[in-house]
Amino acid sequence: MTEQFEDVVKELLIKEFRVDEATIAPEASFKELGLDSLDVVSFVMALEDRLGLEIPESDLEGVNTYGDALGLLERKVGSRA
Repeated sequence: MTEQFEDVVKELLIKEFRVDEATIAPEASFKELGLDSLDVVSFVMALEDRLGLEIPESDLEGVNTYGDALGLLERKVGSRA
C-alpha cells in the first residue's frame, strides 16, 4: 500500500508543485522541497481529493517531511479498514 501512496504523493509534488523528483526523499522537509505553509495546505487538500480521505488539521501535527506524510496516509487508510 505504501508504494501506491508514494506514487500519488510524488506525482502530486512533481506535477502540481514542480518539485524536482531528485529532491524527494523520506527525510526531505516540505521546506526543502520548496513548499511554504500555504503550499502544504494546498498539498493536503489535493491529497484528500485524490485519495478520498479527510485529514483533520490536528492530524498534521508533527508531519514535517515527505516520509511523515506517507506515514500519516498509511495510518489514515489503516483506520478506515
